[in-house]
Amino acid sequence: MSRSIATVALVVADYDDAVTFYCEKLGFILFCDTDLGDGKRWVTVGPAGGNGARLLLARADGKRQADAVGNQTGGRVGFFLETDEFERDHRAMREKGVNFLEAPRSEPYGMVAVFEDLYGNRWDLIEPRA
Repeated sequence: MSRSIATVALVVADYDDAVTFYCEKLGFILFCDTDLGDGKRWVTVGPAGGNGARLLLARADGKRQADAVGNQTGGRVGFFLETDEFERDHRAMREKGVNFLEAPRSEPYGMVAVFEDLYGNRWDLIEPRA
């Protein structure tokens, strides 16, 4: 049996703003953008060349979902962007205006720094130890 977590939903305020942030600021690629009718779309993005899960950018529908935009994990880091070269990606992301909340730090599990996406969700940029 082979199983994997393939897609993770991320509630966003606007499809196009989210695609722009993830593709232009983080270097993700747009895998799919399919019109589902009634203003809904199936939009998936993920790191180029990556083999991990993709993000389903799901536009908030209603007040409850809109209230969760930017706080899907209650203020904790909820998403982890792994890299094979921390310094390169950290520098590139900063040059593109990504907001890092701390200086890079070395932890037993790797080099890491917390950043925010366009809505304030917290992410780790992490280069795991070999």
